[in-house]
Amino acid sequence: MFEPFFFSRRELLCRSGVGFGMLGLAGLLADNRTVQATNAIKPHFVPKAKRVIHFFLNGGPSHVDTFDPKPALVKYAGQPVPNTLLTERKTGHAFPSPFKFKAYGQSGIEVSELFAKTAEHIDDIAVVRSMFAQVPNHEPSLMLMNCGDSIQSRPSLGSWLTYGLGSDNENLPSFVSMCPGGLPIKGAENWQSAFLPGSLQGTYVDSKQSVVERLIENIRSPHASFETQRRQLALLQRINEAHRHERLDPRLDSRIESFELAFRMQTAATDAFDINHEPQTIRDLYGDGVHGRQTLIARRLLERGVRMVQLWHGAGQPWDNHDNIEENHRKLAAEIDQPIAALLSDLKQRGMLDDTLVIWGGEFGRTPTVEMNGNKSKLGRDHNHYGFTVCLAGGGIKGGTVYGSTDEFGFAAQDNPASVHDLHATILYLMGLNHEQLTYRYAGRDFRLTDVHGNVLMPILGN
Repeated sequence: MFEPFFFSRRELLCRSGVGFGMLGLAGLLADNRTVQATNAIKPHFVPKAKRVIHFFLNGGPSHVDTFDPKPALVKYAGQPVPNTLLTERKTGHAFPSPFKFKAYGQSGIEVSELFAKTAEHIDDIAVVRSMFAQVPNHEPSLMLMNCGDSIQSRPSLGSWLTYGLGSDNENLPSFVSMCPGGLPIKGAENWQSAFLPGSLQGTYVDSKQSVVERLIENIRSPHASFETQRRQLALLQRINEAHRHERLDPRLDSRIESFELAFRMQTAATDAFDINHEPQTIRDLYGDGVHGRQTLIARRLLERGVRMVQLWHGAGQPWDNHDNIEENHRKLAAEIDQPIAALLSDLKQRGMLDDTLVIWGGEFGRTPTVEMNGNKSKLGRDHNHYGFTVCLAGGGIKGGTVYGSTDEFGFAAQDNPASVHDLHATILYLMGLNHEQLTYRYAGRDFRLTDVHGNVLMPILGN
């Protein structure tokens, strides 16, 4: 006679958890792209952009020396500037830009000589001159710009995009962050997934390296063949499943997925990161420096379905020029101006600019007054979160547009102030996502990238 078999509540949960986990694992083994797309939130409306590339000018470039000309600084040169805003440190007199500005394109937007090559594309670019952040410190401002919160640990923009839209490829990460020479301030927190699934965190690449085995650690095994690794991975998955049988922990799912993706990346990444496949004319277009190389790699990743690529301008804060800004900004701009211009040209000729959103800027701007060392000028500028510039192109952006302004001297956003939350809301909108509806339930409440803030900057959007 059949005797009923009863599970305890704990055992039922464990067995059910394993069952659901096996569904996920089966999907990973078959087609990771399908699983991620199934778990993703359907776009709320037709997207303008399919992918994002973000040049992070780490350290805070000076807006009054790049994309926000201020003739009043020449008029008041060497004199005190009327200002009631508190700067991080005491600064001195008005400090005119040592760089010449010129009007470009049919739009006639003025751009500094530092970005003369990028300025040739000004009619494809929206210049947001009224950005503002919360504090004049690198760490919280980096977190705000990348993760939407300057204090609490929150998922990064790239993680939110992958959560909302899924992956568009099978054999590469959906979100890649390249920083030559090591990690920036706050390290991997800049591309963290926080309370979102761990598989949505950005993949870090040290783009200072030029050989693929050094770009991505352990991309190839010196000891095992492809088939041997396949058998090793299968064994590892069985062990992981046995371990998960007694535990309900989503981190195990993320780890299994990471192992599987790493295995599939051996061929795909080797191809994507090898720019020798590109014609010499294209390599010359980008330039032979590390920033030209990583920008060309980024374009190759986007072509292969990577959702977001973030390109850091070096570890530390290279744009944090408290002294000798003329020499330092000129050197830094020379490293990044050609790659940005090359990317815009390359994307346009490939028909990719219309659905690729290109962004560049830093975590804040710099003061229009000179940095002081006692009573002596350092010929540099201090941090300034009250007003700065971010530029956008492609992907639904209305080119040849200036949005907002700072005051006469460039201290603070004045007309149409734009917060970082507004910028994030706009990026999500262009990707087909409503920032108020893209939420994730955690710790008893619904979280979103923009928290309880953010308005889409509609005037910079095209038709």
